[in-house]
Amino acid sequence: MQHDKLFIPGPVEVSPKTWAAFSRPMIGHRGEPFKKLYAGIHPRLQELFGTTQPVFLSTSSAWGVMEAAIRNVVRERVLCCMCGAFSDKWLDVARRCGKEAAPLQVEWGKHIEPAALDAQLSSGRFDTVTLIHNETSTGVMNPLRAICEVVRRYPDVVLIVDTVSSFSAVSIMMDELGIDVLITGSQKALALPPGLALFSASDKAFARAAENNDRGYYFDFLEFKRQQEGNMTPSTPSVAHIHALESKLDDIFTEGLEQRHARHVWTNAMVHDWVRSRGFDFFAEEGYASVTLTCVANSRGIDVPKLVGDMRERHHIVIDGGYGKLKGQTFRLSNMGDETEETVSHLLACLDDCLGTA
Repeated sequence: MQHDKLFIPGPVEVSPKTWAAFSRPMIGHRGEPFKKLYAGIHPRLQELFGTTQPVFLSTSSAWGVMEAAIRNVVRERVLCCMCGAFSDKWLDVARRCGKEAAPLQVEWGKHIEPAALDAQLSSGRFDTVTLIHNETSTGVMNPLRAICEVVRRYPDVVLIVDTVSSFSAVSIMMDELGIDVLITGSQKALALPPGLALFSASDKAFARAAENNDRGYYFDFLEFKRQQEGNMTPSTPSVAHIHALESKLDDIFTEGLEQRHARHVWTNAMVHDWVRSRGFDFFAEEGYASVTLTCVANSRGIDVPKLVGDMRERHHIVIDGGYGKLKGQTFRLSNMGDETEETVSHLLACLDDCLGTA
């Protein structure tokens, strides 16, 4: 059957091989087969995370673990780095969790400036920082290493980082960078269906969690840690997702991490070349563009909803017509997950057809 292929920034296209893994026979999540499954994938997850810490599997969206991070590690005051729709949500989430939260806000399309973060942390007011590495609403990739270097100057501050749309597409070494809570989800750069979150936490984060009595149960970091020691999860997991994750890890490590990272850089460059040659601009500021998606500024004044509709009707391809207040002012093209030079070339040719350009 013909289906509409996704080139949106999540969920992304899922390969037939990955879908096939969902059909494996069900196993009990408290039995030896599940423990063997979790134990078998755990070392490769640690390699992807760049950590010697345990890696946890949560049957939830990444937002579940993002809220959990607030409840587990924030003492009183959290500084939320805000540069787009998803990073802006952190402020609301933190306040709904009863924490005192303050914004480090920049204009959409701009990056979080390490010096501005340093100035805020030097006040001594904050015990936690939240950051989205790759802001999908704007196509901005924040300078993670430089930001981590700033936070390391404040040893009492815990750093929480969302990497949902960059994890596995670029190198993110949790321990080397000094990230305390690293969170990702299944449906973007990992190219799995939505519904699974993965995360890891530092010893400092676990110590902070032990101080918080209101961290709940479902997302209790200490409970995750206790259960993982026996190769289990605190509550019933989506076993099919974990089978699919095992299959995806086979794909990633067969390709090789360096090759995977290089593939994302190359396919992203193809999209960028198309944007420039067709007279469009980038919404993200120069030097801070994502390598997994491109947020194209509608500098030509085209009818973006018509382009989105034509792509689906003529070519069975789904692109995004701009997120939130950027709807119609931008459109977004994803190259994350399993996309290749061949598939991205096809995407760009179809865009040309719908725009009437060559």
